[in-house]
Amino acid sequence: MHRSVLWMLLALISAGCDRMITPRHAQQLKDAESKAVAGDFARAISLYESALEDRPGDAEVHYKLALLYDDKMNDPLNALHHFKRYLIIAPTGPRANDVKGFVKRDEVALLTSLSGDALISRAEATRLRNENLSLRRDLDEARGRGHIATLEQSPTPGKTKGAEIARQTYVVQRGDTLASISRKFYKTSTRWKQILDANRNVIDNPKKLVVGQTLVIPARTSSH
Repeated sequence: MHRSVLWMLLALISAGCDRMITPRHAQQLKDAESKAVAGDFARAISLYESALEDRPGDAEVHYKLALLYDDKMNDPLNALHHFKRYLIIAPTGPRANDVKGFVKRDEVALLTSLSGDALISRAEATRLRNENLSLRRDLDEARGRGHIATLEQSPTPGKTKGAEIARQTYVVQRGDTLASISRKFYKTSTRWKQILDANRNVIDNPKKLVVGQTLVIPARTSSH
């Protein structure tokens, strides 16, 4: 009896020590990734934000937050903030070219959203513009120090195909958003509204897609 109680205590102590040995930052990232995989995106974001309080210079966390805001929360405002923070912290990092493209596209999407079906308020738009000016100044300074390529230059694409890609259909999966579907087919989240416009007869709530629903994916033409 006493022996079994002793073993139980030792097991509990061991489990607690494992968590204590794991650094707080690493544990937060591990928990955030688990929540994201489980589809609890709001909790994942909260954990990533907490991790940034300890290490605000963690470029990879900024990148993951930006993708969550962009693809899962349909929130280009916060996505832009974290994409740009990534570029300031890691201007020549392994994801820098992709991030520059995301920034450019999300800025266009955000400005476009102000006309018609506005996703953000005027106050938020003003805050975005002010924040962009500040972040661009930081980027200019980083560019001057590191001689990095200009932010206005988009990633070098392969030669575009002249032919139009045929219209397709897609069955909604768990965790999908219009932004994530747009990224899947067009390599950018900014064409979510085009998908919405093509499926207004079947989409009741753009922010909550129905799993198993079949959507029409509009044809994509090559850019010049």
